[in-house]
Amino acid sequence: MPDPENLNPDAPETAPAEEPTESFKDIFSEYEKAHARKPESGAPRREGTVIALTADSIILDIGFKSEGLLPLTALPAGMNVKPGDKMQVTVKGRDPEGYYELTRGKIERPTDWASLEKAFADKSTIVGTVTGAVKGGLSVDIGVRAFMPASRTGTRDAVEMEKLVGQEIRCRITKLDVEDEDVVVDRRVIAEDEQAAAKQQRFSELKEGDAVRGEVRSLTDYGAFVDIGAADALLHVGEISWQRVNKPSDVLSPGQQIEAKIIKIDPDKRRIAISMKQLQPHPWDAVGGKYKAGDRVRGTISRIADFGAFVEVEPGVEGLIHISEMSWAKKVKSPGDVVKVGETVEAVILGVNLGERRMSLGLKQALGDPWSGATEKFAPGTVIQGPITNMTKFGAFVQLAEGIEGMVHVSEISAEKRINHPQEVLKAGQVVKAQIIALDTERRIIRLSMKQLVPTGLDEYLVEHKEGDLVTGRIIEISGRQARVELGEGVQASCRIPEESAGKQETSAVNEEAPQSASSTGKRDLSSLGSMLQARWKSGAQLVSSKPEGLRTGQVRSFRIAKLDAAAKKIELGLE
Repeated sequence: MPDPENLNPDAPETAPAEEPTESFKDIFSEYEKAHARKPESGAPRREGTVIALTADSIILDIGFKSEGLLPLTALPAGMNVKPGDKMQVTVKGRDPEGYYELTRGKIERPTDWASLEKAFADKSTIVGTVTGAVKGGLSVDIGVRAFMPASRTGTRDAVEMEKLVGQEIRCRITKLDVEDEDVVVDRRVIAEDEQAAAKQQRFSELKEGDAVRGEVRSLTDYGAFVDIGAADALLHVGEISWQRVNKPSDVLSPGQQIEAKIIKIDPDKRRIAISMKQLQPHPWDAVGGKYKAGDRVRGTISRIADFGAFVEVEPGVEGLIHISEMSWAKKVKSPGDVVKVGETVEAVILGVNLGERRMSLGLKQALGDPWSGATEKFAPGTVIQGPITNMTKFGAFVQLAEGIEGMVHVSEISAEKRINHPQEVLKAGQVVKAQIIALDTERRIIRLSMKQLVPTGLDEYLVEHKEGDLVTGRIIEISGRQARVELGEGVQASCRIPEESAGKQETSAVNEEAPQSASSTGKRDLSSLGSMLQARWKSGAQLVSSKPEGLRTGQVRSFRIAKLDAAAKKIELGLE
């Protein structure tokens, strides 16, 4: 709360460092000895002569250096006065311009110690006449001699205090010792009480929604305290302007006059909250169709939260960049890693909600979607090269372009050995080559293989053969009308079985060159066929049956290459 010393316009700017500790009786004795005469006693009422009339007051000559002012409202109804008329008045005090304030009534003035004791007990306002200046204050006649400390005179300095000599004033007894005839009075407390009462009256008349004018008294980091007459009101930093204000001192200064709106009153705690911005139209009211989804906007990062960053696109209009809309290339852990408060950014509007006054923005969209055209640039079979950005136990991620990554599964790293974790053979930052084996643009997933780039027996076979070649192979599986044929180590092909050959079972032996098991069971020994076939297809030799046979698993026979797809590494055969 403000210091009452500062609220009273008549309060002294400087007061004595300490008040006298001796009794008024002693002080007054010293005063009488110094002046060698009895101080003058002021009359409680005096006759005044009307000098002039104004719209609201009567100016009277009361025998002092300055005239007195009597409000016209003090006259009884129907009473008229003119210059030269005389009337009895009482001096209440002086106004800021130096005129004496007059009244036709008479404030009670004690005439005995009993009256003084009652006035002291009741804290009543009494009238006294200042009879002189004494050490540390003033001598006041209230029916008895009383002392008024300088700090309680309600004056600003010693010069103003001297001007009170000879004046009739209102005061209150703050100390009364009948035995020692020691009486202390206070003039300033009357002004303070009247000011407090006036403030309370004004406070009770205020209501939420009122527009008020006030003076900025002090500034803090969270707002400003403004004197609006009835009390000091709080203007929070968020209520200064629709535009974001970081510190109140950026836009306000002590002593500045402002207009504001009362937004909350707490009568119990005598607290008032005001707002400057609510006297201005809300910026969102003028947005209308100004912004729409897909528009590019530029703005300043006004604040950062855990879930994103707010961008002021114009004073009072903010949009939110959610953390998920900040980067194509990586998962952002903290918005502060990407943007800083005060930074100017360009973003794309993702949505506008006028009703809720919300705008969704995308930072990464302003950079362009890196997946645009990915189907052409990263088609399956394409060989790429890039650095490893991250590794998990199931694979390694390779950067193919800004914002696009592909994954090499642990099983696609090497064809030579089993790898349990990518870090056994790879490290972050290492540049590797890989082949794209799958692309899913909707899910934004690219699967890569490193082992596909390492030549195998199948690669050699595809190079050395062409469609139409006659080859030898062993049937290793029959399913319906399809058979899987082994043409060599690591080389397999598919063969469509004609309808007339499907389902036939033969028990006759293969040609005389097929190896037999020494077992008494008569089962064929197929373990050595792999090496035999490898030699056969390289030399072009054929197995010749002594008679036609039906198809069965383990059978070795001749096939013709019907289709050879080097890119897909597929071979289709036909029966011979």
